[in-house]
Amino acid sequence: MSDLSIQLHWHRTEPELQPGKYSNAHTVQFNGSFELLADSAPDWGGDANNTNPEQALASALSSCHMMTFLALAAKAKWPVASYYDHAVAHLGKNPQGQMSVTRVDLHPVVRFDTGFSVDAAELEKMQHRAHRYCFIANTLAESVEINIL
Repeated sequence: MSDLSIQLHWHRTEPELQPGKYSNAHTVQFNGSFELLADSAPDWGGDANNTNPEQALASALSSCHMMTFLALAAKAKWPVASYYDHAVAHLGKNPQGQMSVTRVDLHPVVRFDTGFSVDAAELEKMQHRAHRYCFIANTLAESVEINIL
C-alpha cells in the first residue's frame, strides 16, 4: 500500500515556551511544493485566517467522499456536471470526556448534465455507497453524517 506524507514546521517566536503564551501557527507542506498556514481553531487562540486541523479533517473527508462518489457515478454512467459540499466539523467531548471532533457533517449537492436525472432515493443510495467506500470515512468510523440536499 501507499505511504503518503506531509512536512510540518513550527518554530517558537516568543522568548519562552509558556502555557497559553505561544503561537501554534505553523506550516504544512504537501508534495514538497504546496504550503498552507495552519493554526489551532479560533476557540483555542488560533488565527481564523489560517486553516486548523479540524477544518483539514473535514476537508480530507469531504474530498475523499467526493472522489469516491465520482468514481461510482462514472461506473454507473451518471454524467455528473458539478459537485459541491459544505463540510462541518463539530467539536465537543467524546465519551471519555476528551475534546474531539465528535462528528463531521457533509452536505453534498450534485448536479448532472441537462436531461439526466436520478430520483432522490437513488442519489441517497449512491452517496451512502460513497461513504462506505471512502478511505477517510472508514478511518473515522461512525462520526460522519451525510445530509443530502
